[in-house]
Amino acid sequence: MPGSHVSRVRLLYRRLLALHRALPPDLRALGDQYVKDEFRRHKGVGREEALRFLREWERYAEMLQQQTSAAEKMALGARLTKEQLDDFSEEQIGQLQELMQETTKPNQQFSIKDPSTPQP
Repeated sequence: MPGSHVSRVRLLYRRLLALHRALPPDLRALGDQYVKDEFRRHKGVGREEALRFLREWERYAEMLQQQTSAAEKMALGARLTKEQLDDFSEEQIGQLQELMQETTKPNQQFSIKDPSTPQP
């Protein structure tokens, strides 16, 4: 069972990074870093928390798959319900606040260049 768990985690991790390729460059960079940090942060959690972690990231992957493969691109993301927010820890609320601030900045702190664009 531990081997299948590790395999499931790796497959999900790779799937998320692959799905992020469909995002605009700045969102891709932010999303990739967030995924890497979260997976690293949850490496040694208990079984219940690990299962919940995987379930939530799998839901995110499904939603992103639908949003990025739709014939007419729909808006990215989803609204959180009050119940979902109530279920978050203080640390998670803080992370969510930081993520919101980062994604709504008028001037991004980093500049990602599209590799297909020729350099002057």
